[in-house]
Amino acid sequence: LQHLAGPVLESLPRARAPRGWSAACSSGEEAYSIAMVLMDRLGAASPWEVFGSDISRVVLVRARSGVYPLNRIDGIPQDYLQRFCRRSGGSTDGTLEVDAALRQRVRFAQVNLNDSLSAVGEFDVIFLRNVLIYFDAPSKQQIVARVVRQLRPGGWLFTGHSESLSGVSTDLRQERPSVYRRVP
Repeated sequence: LQHLAGPVLESLPRARAPRGWSAACSSGEEAYSIAMVLMDRLGAASPWEVFGSDISRVVLVRARSGVYPLNRIDGIPQDYLQRFCRRSGGSTDGTLEVDAALRQRVRFAQVNLNDSLSAVGEFDVIFLRNVLIYFDAPSKQQIVARVVRQLRPGGWLFTGHSESLSGVSTDLRQERPSVYRRVP
């Protein structure tokens, strides 16, 4: 997320509201982390959006709730935890809840990466992390092609550290390990 907070956000055009997509977001931690960075760097008054998607309706219910066990907060800066989360009490003791104002800025929907993605719109930043490892080479190539079509020219794609897009897409330029940029 440090790369998102620095070079990525600095490279985005100021004329439009930035959009970020956490594809295959599971229970939503990544989508909320992206939203924390955008809220921190762009503020509540800026028109930005984060979209999280997954194929599983079950995990999306959890994502929308924004409630997580405290052991899932590793890697989130302490400042972000204090500003954008609160410890839950009562029946959810031992959990952390994402602030309601931040939850309202994140939209979740069921999306199958094997289907057309045109309905999700275009994005400046897409996180497609730790999902491609589950597909064979032809399926991986098709998914990446569909996802890249939703990435605005000059936009950024983040993959998992164990995933390589070498030979998968000619529309992407690798900027650093697991970070790619769509060729304008």
